[in-house]
Amino acid sequence: MSIVRDGRGLELTASGAATAAAHDGIVEAFLKYRAATPQLLKAALDADPDAPMLHAMRGAFTLMAYKSALLPAAREAIATAARLAGTERERAHAAALDAWADGAPERAAAIWRDIVARHPTDILAFRLHHFCAFWMGRAPEMLAVVEAALPAWDPGLPGWGSMLACRAFANEECGNHRIAESAGREAVRLDPGDLWAVHAVAHVMEMEGRRGEGIAWVEAAKPRLAGASNLAHHIVWHQAMFHLERGDHAEVLRLYDTGFRNLDSPLTQANPDLYIDVQNAASMLFRLERQGVDVGDRWEELAEKAETRIGDCASPFTLPHWMMALCATGRLDAARRMLDAIRDAGRGNAGEHARILREAAAPACEALLRRAEGDFSGAVAALRPALGTLPELGGSHAQQDVLEQLFLDCALRADAAEDIRTLLERVAGRWPTPPERRAGYRAALG
Repeated sequence: MSIVRDGRGLELTASGAATAAAHDGIVEAFLKYRAATPQLLKAALDADPDAPMLHAMRGAFTLMAYKSALLPAAREAIATAARLAGTERERAHAAALDAWADGAPERAAAIWRDIVARHPTDILAFRLHHFCAFWMGRAPEMLAVVEAALPAWDPGLPGWGSMLACRAFANEECGNHRIAESAGREAVRLDPGDLWAVHAVAHVMEMEGRRGEGIAWVEAAKPRLAGASNLAHHIVWHQAMFHLERGDHAEVLRLYDTGFRNLDSPLTQANPDLYIDVQNAASMLFRLERQGVDVGDRWEELAEKAETRIGDCASPFTLPHWMMALCATGRLDAARRMLDAIRDAGRGNAGEHARILREAAAPACEALLRRAEGDFSGAVAALRPALGTLPELGGSHAQQDVLEQLFLDCALRADAAEDIRTLLERVAGRWPTPPERRAGYRAALG
């Protein structure tokens, strides 16, 4: 093995320049959310099985599925990456992934942050930090890391557009909408297929209540979704959210069945219980039912999958979505088993992951269960102490909104006037669009 350099000048342990080129192609496909990324990685590993960063990417992509059954495969890839690492940077990548696999995402994020501080053009470390910080609800940290790294970049470096896209999303989540939209639109101008940038601009439009623009923005992007990974589903979910706010419920259901929860889609069939797809589907059905819409039997397939994932707490934010499906279909015994498993996973561990399970995931799931049992006051009491912690489950403002709607729904049913007021003040303080202009809130204003 020798030391070669990637397209951003970083050292790689590899058999030769061909591995560096393959590495760059995989990173580019990852940044652009291409469905073929795993196939590209497999081909590169077949050609150079001793390249540590290829094994590191295999471990990272496996962990990103947030599925406990895949943890042994991830650990094997990470151990191989650590054994083969020939540079300090490669060893740091392996250490970050090892921490993540051990249920310490905060430690992983700190290591990636340090890698980026020393190697600001390491876009893989940067993007893994961006991902992990997002799923811990750490938008300010996402923003700090991208702004610190950007001065070392220039438009000639491969990945520049992706850095702009991440700048757009981090600023949107921090409420800096003008910076976010400008960076996102510039990234799309440079590469119309930059789906993370498309996604970031859609978020700005969601937060600002620009529904017609949002629908048109996603519609214009649809030809560029071909060959994309499941982020394509999430972008269509955003389009459905715009229609939901307009009261176009038939169109929301059409987009559900043909877009973001199309059970015949090759993406869905390849990974039918992927966390982001489950979040899209369950949160939309929950919102629709709050609007009095009959969603038919769409909950059933989600509930069947939820039962098979009891005890899998890898993705804290997905847990309330699994619980929604169990409760919506009356599978309350299964719901109780899921809640018990979440509580067990949160006990006896000082790590951030376990704390988030205890302080956010368990209260949200308990509230859903109590709501299904008709104990609305109990649901409010369970969720009230966790309101300030819910963002640590991860997810964007748009995604987190379903949990705030859950609290509001229970407070309305419990006739808890002070809790209703608290929730409305909470969302009014964060969203530029006032509650009276939002479908999930206007009824509470009388």
